[in-house]
Amino acid sequence: MQKAKRIFIVADFKDERAWSIFMEERRMVKGLLRLGHDVQRFSYRNTLMQFSPLPGKRLAKHFAKRRTNEALLRQVKHYYPDIVLVDCMDYVDSETVCAMRKAARNAVFIGRDGDPFPEKFPKRVATGSQMDIVIMPSAGRFLKTYKDAAVPRCAFIPFTCDPDIQYKSEVQAKWKTDITFLGTADHSRLARDNDRYNIIKRLSQTPNAKLYGCFGGSKTDGLDCFYAICGAKIGLSINIANDVYLYHSDRFINIPACGTFTLAKRVPGYELLFEDGVHMRYFDTVDEFFELADWYLKHDQERERIAKAGMEKAHKEFNCESIAKHTLDLIETGTYDAP
Repeated sequence: MQKAKRIFIVADFKDERAWSIFMEERRMVKGLLRLGHDVQRFSYRNTLMQFSPLPGKRLAKHFAKRRTNEALLRQVKHYYPDIVLVDCMDYVDSETVCAMRKAARNAVFIGRDGDPFPEKFPKRVATGSQMDIVIMPSAGRFLKTYKDAAVPRCAFIPFTCDPDIQYKSEVQAKWKTDITFLGTADHSRLARDNDRYNIIKRLSQTPNAKLYGCFGGSKTDGLDCFYAICGAKIGLSINIANDVYLYHSDRFINIPACGTFTLAKRVPGYELLFEDGVHMRYFDTVDEFFELADWYLKHDQERERIAKAGMEKAHKEFNCESIAKHTLDLIETGTYDAP
């Protein structure tokens, strides 16, 4: 039997929020544990806020960074990790990574950046440059940013799903609708994607469409996020950037994983993940989205067939154990074997 690895994960687990149930970081921990490894988690932002004498993240970064890093380094040093995974590169700076490397000289350091446009955030790239490996749910120019920063190995690792809590189920009437979207119409720090904004704005004026987190729609928390997806006949998946090879948000995996028919904005490389017309449908324009939505709302059998195939594909290939294994294979062999 293979010896269990000690894996130290630094992330923003948002432990104080019900939304933490929905998060990718939670799924990665679960996948690694199910593979038989030991995981020690350090929620950087929560610790930062605990040590800060003042509220607010910006103030906490100024007043509590030293104590937070001291706590982090003590845990890293005495855990003797085989692997350190940093999944909050906007909080952990390059100097902190260097200090962790001194505290855990034999560990492999891997950074995960789930956000787009890393080139706009030099501190994130500087943190990534201190890693042995950087993984992203994208390839193309986003991943190239880290290659250009001389990271020894950069790789595409998709978002995960958790079939234990993400599957098609009967939900209360309040969740039921024709079309749903979870998220914001605009990114708070990035330029507007016009197709995304225009589709969501039009949906806000469409009868029997429900929006969560934008245009007056309340946000969802915890398992309610999945209930909101399950209750819809169609889920919209569209990124803030739709021209970068394989780039996707967690929406792209969460919707099919919940057994809901997915209409996704076409992005280069997506056919490698889900086949158009088999597991979901892709659209290229705003008008095409509404044309496809109208057709599939009138053809229940076709919509449900594709939704079922999409859920089976997501559960089989993108479950948290499979993606955790791909990540470990990448660390151990330099590559991973995906279908």
